[in-house]
Amino acid sequence: MLESPTPRPRNSTHEWGRAMSMGATLLGLLLAAVPIAAPTRSLAQQQQSGPVSGLPIPRFVSLKSDRVNLHEGPSKEHRTLWVFERAGLPVEITAEFETWRKIRDSEGTEGWVLHSLLSGRRTALVAPWKKEPTLAFASDRETPVARLAPGVVANLRRCDGSWCRVAGEGFDGFVKQENLWGVYPGEKIE
Repeated sequence: MLESPTPRPRNSTHEWGRAMSMGATLLGLLLAAVPIAAPTRSLAQQQQSGPVSGLPIPRFVSLKSDRVNLHEGPSKEHRTLWVFERAGLPVEITAEFETWRKIRDSEGTEGWVLHSLLSGRRTALVAPWKKEPTLAFASDRETPVARLAPGVVANLRRCDGSWCRVAGEGFDGFVKQENLWGVYPGEKIE
């Protein structure tokens, strides 16, 4: 036979503490469910100066040579992770150490290369994440002038934050900036 518990005298301090605890829990759940608007930072605010070069980090550059070894760490003694075989390929510098630069490619692979194997020349990959070609347009941005396959390397001529003028073997036209890897969203290049 079950017995009912003996009634306890009411403890207002205990009930108040429990109510506060439940209120705090509910407030926490409510705040977790509602996204808090954080101020967005511009590219310039997100970048810092590199400790060696004084240039912005992160920043895009391109490979200078047809053969560039990607190392696990910032020295030739570190294991070679990958060998890039495409001069002009855009990469992003994410760190610096002496004569070495930590880079990331369009697929997210990271490693270290000698700074002398990098060029400040800006290039971009045409939508490597897409399966369909990207159109390049004439200056009116309405007349298609080329169909660019995913992964084509293009030289960046200029970008206005929405469109970039690109050129390469057999093409010269404007591509939406969102369809390029090697230029930041909203970045302007003169």
